[in-house]
Amino acid sequence: MAKRPQRSRRTTGSRKVKRQMSTAQVHVYATFNNTIITVTDMQGNTVCWGSAGSAGFKGSRKSTPFAARLATEQVMKTAQGFGIQEVDIIVKGPGPGREATIRAVQGMGITVRSIEDITPVPHNGCRPPKRRRV
Repeated sequence: MAKRPQRSRRTTGSRKVKRQMSTAQVHVYATFNNTIITVTDMQGNTVCWGSAGSAGFKGSRKSTPFAARLATEQVMKTAQGFGIQEVDIIVKGPGPGREATIRAVQGMGITVRSIEDITPVPHNGCRPPKRRRV
């Protein structure tokens, strides 16, 4: 029996390097239907993200503060794997998951350096519909 030559194992492409960082930004997009949490580095590059929908909630349960809290806890566990200890929170939108997300981040033992609200506010709004004729 002839022995087969062993193939050398080659890796194609580059290996993904796990980043280590101590500070990050947590972007919270709270709509009336869902809450999306994105953790970025200080330049704005996404590190990890999650939402109430990706946490397993469907339909009207996605729009609850409880769903936002569970989604935030999942995302922040992943973020702590990158060594994140301090965060700046940036909140956008009027949804019910705003305060629940902030409290969940503080409850994970992560230092919150600042909380900023960048919810867009219309200066004069849309043009109203024409007057109703009856």
